[in-house]
Amino acid sequence: MQDQKRATRPGPGSFLARTVASFRGGRSPVGRSGWRPSRAFPYFALGAVGFAAFTVSWPEPEAVAPVVPAVAPFATAELPLEVNERVEKWMRRFLTDQRRSFETFLSREGAFSHVIRGKLRERGMPEELLYLAMIESGFSTRATSRVGAGGVWQFMSPTAKEYGLRVDRWVDERRDPVKATDAALDYLQFLHDRYDSWYLAAAAYNAGFGRVDRALRKNAGRGKGDEDLYWEIIEHLPRETRDYVPKILAATALAREAERYGFHVTRGAAPYEFERVWVPGGTPLAKVAREVGIEAKLLKELNPHLVHAVTPPGASYGLRVPVGSTRAVIAALGGRPLVHLGDD
Repeated sequence: MQDQKRATRPGPGSFLARTVASFRGGRSPVGRSGWRPSRAFPYFALGAVGFAAFTVSWPEPEAVAPVVPAVAPFATAELPLEVNERVEKWMRRFLTDQRRSFETFLSREGAFSHVIRGKLRERGMPEELLYLAMIESGFSTRATSRVGAGGVWQFMSPTAKEYGLRVDRWVDERRDPVKATDAALDYLQFLHDRYDSWYLAAAAYNAGFGRVDRALRKNAGRGKGDEDLYWEIIEHLPRETRDYVPKILAATALAREAERYGFHVTRGAAPYEFERVWVPGGTPLAKVAREVGIEAKLLKELNPHLVHAVTPPGASYGLRVPVGSTRAVIAALGGRPLVHLGDD
């Protein structure tokens, strides 16, 4: 297992290894032979006592095949930001053949990041788990996998229902970015409690905890709570899951320094904020839009969980409407207000 673990890490003389060693206070063979950092970049971290600022130095690139520079973990990051050959591979992919898609995902991040980050902070969970949602769906509420998983967090229907989400012919709360986030974080917390490792929790989120349990049994003699276990059992995991955590770590590293890596991010997505008004069951969104003068597209974006763009029949329903439009909706439909901003 140790040989396998070492095989995933960069060679000691590589540019990546030297940079990582400098972040961790390590000493690389190249560093001892005279390498010196030549460029400095400021970094900022938010910790329990406030903001801390520090500077990380980067070396000039060598005149050899370009290597993706490593990104320093924030001093207060709760998710260990391992950098190895698997992570570097996905940094390269996101910088090259998947660059356009990655830029699109970064542009969508602005819509839901405040909701997801806020809920992660409330629970004391690593904010970097935001990028698990990016890898799952590209931050798209409409995303559907080939096996039927749906929404930002890509829930399968049975798991969604187990964690309290409504999934029926009228409402699919897997596509509700607020309620699905609560359910996803409940599930991730359950998985973390099981393994005491965020890497293994993420792997189990992707593959199912049964597969992770079986992979761990093949690596007998190690207890839970060791992030390195993911790298040691990685070859016993499904092919997709072997790349899952590396993708999350690569996305985190690049998203933090998007401008520096040359990504052109359009911050056009408005933050997901809304007010809620109780309206009669069976109310078409198109009718609300027409009566109030709201774009039907906007109402659908605020209510992606309404399968047919109609509130479910049989009872009044809390419809999400643009901030500031509550009175107009009440006047037009005779509803009653319940105001929420970006939460539910």
